[in-house]
Amino acid sequence: METYNQTSFEAAGFHYIFVQDNQSSSRKGVLRGLHFQKTFPQAKLVRVLKGEVYDVAVDLRRDSYTYGKWTGILLSGEINRQILIPRGFAHGFVVVSEYAEFAYKCDDFYHPEDEGGIAWDDPDIGIEWPEVGEIILSEKDKHHPTLKESGIFF
Repeated sequence: METYNQTSFEAAGFHYIFVQDNQSSSRKGVLRGLHFQKTFPQAKLVRVLKGEVYDVAVDLRRDSYTYGKWTGILLSGEINRQILIPRGFAHGFVVVSEYAEFAYKCDDFYHPEDEGGIAWDDPDIGIEWPEVGEIILSEKDKHHPTLKESGIFF
């Protein structure tokens, strides 16, 4: 299976140069996000290698007519779909299957000191997460502000 071809990508109108690949694994109910880089925004091409996740992007671009809106898609190792998260979006996902391996390409390097986040359950955004039982959050993801509280935009 070919998972990335720069020529095809550019023919579709996407002009990114990916500089870093990341991979993570999580168990059912783990919710990561909603994350973004504040001054070094990243575009991400994400996919699931094994298992199933519900992947979400939230538009943080100030001048966009979809500012504060979200979109979500089910990704799995069997379906082999990918989603491109452009710069200026917050990104998150929840593991739907018992276990999942998640991979993504980034067009800028990760800067830990530059990381930002928005509450996964921000009522103004209103993400409709799938039912997975208990939601498991990291300590940092438990304390993200809402979009209004953060005042973040790109």
